[in-house]
Amino acid sequence: MKIALYAGTYVRDKDGAVKSIYQLVSSFRKKGHRVAVWSPDVTKGDNHSGLTVRRMPSVPIPLYPDYKLGFFTNETRRQLDAFAPDIVHISTPDIIGRKFLLYARNKNIPVASAFHTDFPSYFSYYRLGFAVKHAWKYLTWFYNNCNMVLAPNESVRHKLAGYAIRNIEIWSRGVDKELFDPFRRSEKLRSEWNATGRTVIVYAGRFVLYKDIEVVMSVYDRFMQGEYADQVRFVMIGSGPEEEEMKRRMPEAVFTSYLTGEELPEAYASGDIFLFPSTTEAFCNVALEALASGLPVIVSDVGGCRDIADRSAAGFVVHEGCVDDFYGKCLALLGDSLRYRELRACGLAYAEMQSWSAVNGFVIDRYQELVDRAKRSAEERVLSFEG
Repeated sequence: MKIALYAGTYVRDKDGAVKSIYQLVSSFRKKGHRVAVWSPDVTKGDNHSGLTVRRMPSVPIPLYPDYKLGFFTNETRRQLDAFAPDIVHISTPDIIGRKFLLYARNKNIPVASAFHTDFPSYFSYYRLGFAVKHAWKYLTWFYNNCNMVLAPNESVRHKLAGYAIRNIEIWSRGVDKELFDPFRRSEKLRSEWNATGRTVIVYAGRFVLYKDIEVVMSVYDRFMQGEYADQVRFVMIGSGPEEEEMKRRMPEAVFTSYLTGEELPEAYASGDIFLFPSTTEAFCNVALEALASGLPVIVSDVGGCRDIADRSAAGFVVHEGCVDDFYGKCLALLGDSLRYRELRACGLAYAEMQSWSAVNGFVIDRYQELVDRAKRSAEERVLSFEG
């Protein structure tokens, strides 16, 4: 197959969605399929191991400069025509994603889209709740014009179906067990964090309001103002527009900035508890990475993180926004308790079963079916015309 893939960003390790896209592209190529990627946000100076990656014209998104607003041009159309894809995969249903969808529909090319991010759920954090209805109206139109919509889990499938979206199938997420492994734990790194003899509570993700960082900061306050202040160390992995505010409110926490390569799994494995209260996750790759690194997780009961915690039995699910409960569950895991070891063992066992090859193999097989069906339909149209 020849797969044309559009992604709003194609910068390695930038977020969970991009990690999934990179793994999917890798799986396509390992199976001998050809892939070409288009994105307005591409890693500079990276040859992408010989993969064709087209950088599209773009400008920074206001109030969110780490991401780009791109433009579909006549040159993009010529590039697509020259590549002549058998199927189009759209990872971001934005303005460019809409253009890719219309291109595919006009050419009678099968098109699939993956639901990576619950964008409408962000609006309430910026007092834009009035826009939620309009956003879902557009997304329903967008996804119902795709041959297949890939949801990361059953909870997202149910949510999409509730908006009358059709043709939904499950594309879960895997984890690279060679990369994320508890054996990467580093006492040297823990010493640099001044965490020797302490329980390290890790957060990993964007420092933005819609990740419910207010809960993280409030849990930190509870610890720092109580009797356990000298028994914990908070390690914040990531970056974002709220970083300076978080540093101001969490002066005793360690801020690592974005970590990539082997530095990220080393930081995970050098922690003890993964605290991630976000309610806006579609899947929650970071929770799966934490489990694979040996960390029990404490997550919200809203969003995709709950699915991972429930299926793995490797953590606690807390009512959204309940600081008291998040704090209490962190307390319950301080030290090397039997409960802590049980949760850790469950997480490691679950992660062992989540290989990317199995997860992505399903997608590849279904895409091949769509392509074969489209080719048969094209042949039938030709025969009907000649007849």
